Amino acid sequence: MSEPVTIQFAKLSAKADAAPKGVLVVLTDETLAFGKLAQAALKPSAPAIARALDADRFKGRLGGAVDVLAPEKLAVSRVIVAGVGKAEDLKESDYLRLGGIIAARLPAGTREASVVVDLPGRTVPGSAAAEMALGAKLRSYSFDRYKTRRKEGEAEPAPLSLTFLVGDEAMARRAWTAREAVADGVVLARDLVNEPSNVLDPPEFARRAEGLRAVGVEVEVLGDEDLAKLGMRALLGVGQGSIKESRVVVMRWNGASAKSQPVAFIGKGVTFDTGGISIKPAAGMEDMKGDMGGAACVTGLLYALAARKAKVNAVGIIGCVENMPDGAAQRPGDIVASMSGQTIEIINTDAEGRLVLADVLWYAKERFKPRFMVDLATLTGAILVALGQEHAGLFANDDKLAGEIAAAGLATGEKVWRMPLGPEYDKLIDSRFADMKNTGGRNGGSITAAQFLQRFVDKTPWAHLDVAGTAMSSPTSDINRSWGSGWGVRLLDKLVADYYEG
Repeated sequence: MSEPVTIQFAKLSAKADAAPKGVLVVLTDETLAFGKLAQAALKPSAPAIARALDADRFKGRLGGAVDVLAPEKLAVSRVIVAGVGKAEDLKESDYLRLGGIIAARLPAGTREASVVVDLPGRTVPGSAAAEMALGAKLRSYSFDRYKTRRKEGEAEPAPLSLTFLVGDEAMARRAWTAREAVADGVVLARDLVNEPSNVLDPPEFARRAEGLRAVGVEVEVLGDEDLAKLGMRALLGVGQGSIKESRVVVMRWNGASAKSQPVAFIGKGVTFDTGGISIKPAAGMEDMKGDMGGAACVTGLLYALAARKAKVNAVGIIGCVENMPDGAAQRPGDIVASMSGQTIEIINTDAEGRLVLADVLWYAKERFKPRFMVDLATLTGAILVALGQEHAGLFANDDKLAGEIAAAGLATGEKVWRMPLGPEYDKLIDSRFADMKNTGGRNGGSITAAQFLQRFVDKTPWAHLDVAGTAMSSPTSDINRSWGSGWGVRLLDKLVADYYEG
């Protein structure tokens, strides 16, 4: 779990008795100048700090920082000077990154730190301070609930009080209210992905999703009997080899009028994937505890929307199963009937996520008639081959929705790359025995998986995000050091905020 980080906002006072304590962080651009608030805070020790910057050959570039220990005539234990590059070029995503950089530079065990959000010749808006706070909170996350001892010399975990000293305190607080909700949603998603599968099985995932009722989300849990009555045979087929029952969880946030058409988010929640009878190689199979990254994102997103009281009606539906190879497991060659009535020949039991999503997408479409559906799934290794881990794969039947997701991805840094769909790929999943088969072969594997899903959305605007490279074991960044990244919560919250609220 992340160590407790308390975010606060305050005005910087020039009075000596109100001087910051603990660690003081100030910002400078490539001119190595400071804003008026920072100058006031540093005045007693300005010559010594200037010498330290010169000795370190500090250039003020974004990402650079210099520590000045025990500065004379200041009450703080150290001053950290953080560079921002060219101040006039700063974007919202740069402030997010800057917050993460600052959190990383705080020594382990720091209990109190203050950040002067001020730059020379520029008014830094309160929203920028809130974005820095978001970056700092996300960077401070760690998942260590199962560790019983620390390494020799490792600092004792300590709660951190991080105060951002700003010109417009009221604006910063308002902006932080929404960003704090998003931060908590990301943390929830990270926690879910990081949990081991012997703890987070489908029933436990559903139980944790029920915790969203605390922020006003309506939660409905469907068990095996409910799913059988609905005809979700494709989803149930995946879970029939496990002693753990499957679950579908429906989460609803009603933040707009009852007449407002909802938006829908669907997540693949395979809490562990052995591959079933088509069993995976042993090497790296432990990573398959994260095969529910899509469902984790949807859960974190619904939390964020509710906690910030988004003015939208949103539905989140997750299909939670465990894919195991016991004597009851489905076999290659089996044919199952989906909720839609379409039949599916099972070619490979390791192509299971699309079976789960097929039933949940159809259910979402039929029950809620949404404005659009976006599904997220750690669906294919092929998307890693195509895009690595810098982008998620985006597939869509609607150019407008695809463009909105791409724009939100650029704004948040959770980037997507649109991949093709077309009849030439679709015919690769035609089956001689059933309406379709669950894999189209090796070539274009992520595309044929998306073509499979498209058969269950009809004309509803839809997008599929293949997050196999971004939701788990993704590259670390200035705002993330976690194996489970919580990828997608910020992206989809931005999508809703920019295009679908009000």
